[in-house]
Amino acid sequence: MLLPAKAEVARQLRRYRAWERVMLASPQDREVRSTFEDSGYTLCVLMGKRCAREAADAAERYLRTSLVTYVREQREQGGRPRLAEAVRQGPPPDRRSARQ
Repeated sequence: MLLPAKAEVARQLRRYRAWERVMLASPQDREVRSTFEDSGYTLCVLMGKRCAREAADAAERYLRTSLVTYVREQREQGGRPRLAEAVRQGPPPDRRSARQ
């Protein structure tokens, strides 16, 4: 099983939280919202989650626990961390059309 480096998870979580604050301050700004969504998508891919909020929660758990504890928690919650599956699926459908 491959898991991301904790330093990269921490960096992406900080980026996501920073853009979250900016987006909440300027929700009508499309560029800010797009960057926030991109940061959430990156976190989803890193953590193998489908929702940015779940990915942020998983990143916080991952950073505060040992690798063995994190993997055990993920298995107890219904399986294994699905990092490869998230990468294989690619971005959500609405994000694909925006980049083409």
